[in-house]
Amino acid sequence: MKQRYNFLWILVLMIVTSTSWAYGSSSSSKSCTKPKFADFTPTENTEVAAGSDFSFLASANTLPNTIKVTVKGLPTNLKVTANKGGFQASGTIPMSLKGVYARIAITAEGQNKCKGDDGWLVKIAD
Repeated sequence: MKQRYNFLWILVLMIVTSTSWAYGSSSSSKSCTKPKFADFTPTENTEVAAGSDFSFLASANTLPNTIKVTVKGLPTNLKVTANKGGFQASGTIPMSLKGVYARIAITAEGQNKCKGDDGWLVKIAD
């Protein structure tokens, strides 16, 4: 009789343990796909004039209203248009930047609130 109770307790503990392990499995969580950026114009380390245009492509999973760009920490206005397979974003380098290297820094959110960032460096002529 005592053996039956021990067996019953072991069985109950095995069932409870297996369900608690399954609760935290990664199969129940959604994956995070960050936005990607490509086709930077002008290219990396190119010398450009202040007020020059820049552009890049954002992947299709990017939420276009979340794309933000700063040039050496200064915010810039963007024009974002739908493009085959993503979004085309363009803007201008601030006139106040001259004779310095500046990073064009991009941040954006994708689906499931996944944040992505990228950028490139340009030299701004005097």
